[in-house]
Amino acid sequence: MPKQATYRFEKMSWPEVDQAAVAGRVVIVPVATLEDHGRHLPVDTDVMLASGVCEAAAQLIPNEVVLLPHVTHGYSPHHIDFPGTITINWKTFVDYVLDITRSLVHHGFRKILLVNGHGSNRPVLDMAARLTVIEHPYAHCGALSWWELTKVREVFAGVRESEWVAHACELETSVYLALDPDNVEMDKAEKDTSFNKSPHFWSDLAGAPPAGYRNAVGLTEFWSTVTRDGVKGDPTKATAEKGRALLAAAAEELVDIVREFRERPIERRVAHQSVRAPSEPFFAPDGTNDLGVDQ
Repeated sequence: MPKQATYRFEKMSWPEVDQAAVAGRVVIVPVATLEDHGRHLPVDTDVMLASGVCEAAAQLIPNEVVLLPHVTHGYSPHHIDFPGTITINWKTFVDYVLDITRSLVHHGFRKILLVNGHGSNRPVLDMAARLTVIEHPYAHCGALSWWELTKVREVFAGVRESEWVAHACELETSVYLALDPDNVEMDKAEKDTSFNKSPHFWSDLAGAPPAGYRNAVGLTEFWSTVTRDGVKGDPTKATAEKGRALLAAAAEELVDIVREFRERPIERRVAHQSVRAPSEPFFAPDGTNDLGVDQ
């Protein structure tokens, strides 16, 4: 019986991986972490949500993408007061993700999309993406957080019932209910909006502050100082129906991003210095490349 074609990287043989690179598929890498999400959600919430969004998108365009297994552990030292949190040193994390992208580029992939599921991964994941491009000017690597997708926020604005969504909240709990309801204990879900809020110091996953609140200042405090049980928001308002709508919106926009990303040209670098180190991977004005790399 012939093997069924797959978009899952780990299920491919090495010739299939090679052909996926030749075909110019976009590699999607879900990245998250293990940490507390209240008493009602498992510590794998960020992993589950990022992976679920990527899986839903990959199913829509299986011949255009390669889906890597998720990166489980991320940067989360501010959650360490809650049991279950695994945190990786920020530089170790950057180097680890960078080694993944280096491997992918070495195998011929030129478009890599890092899809984040954890807030504090954002700056370090962005750094990994930037460094990938700096090291490999003939490749593109971008990073995004799924909850910041425009279509996700538009859909959530139409179903939202809670004032704040920040962590283990209406939004995250809804998507988990859509993906794996058997591992959500809704009888243990409790609202917590007791955290200190002020005009410039607030957080909301949907980017929609209530009236009177202005641009938020980035301030990440230890979670045990701002929540009782790891919740910021009201998970009791969560439903699987909301989660399915959010998941579909995220998948739809991720497909749009993949297709635009795939077609985005990788422009040649041009050295404007008259004198430069010969090892610098510049593309000269005549189109030649110092490293002999063929785009």
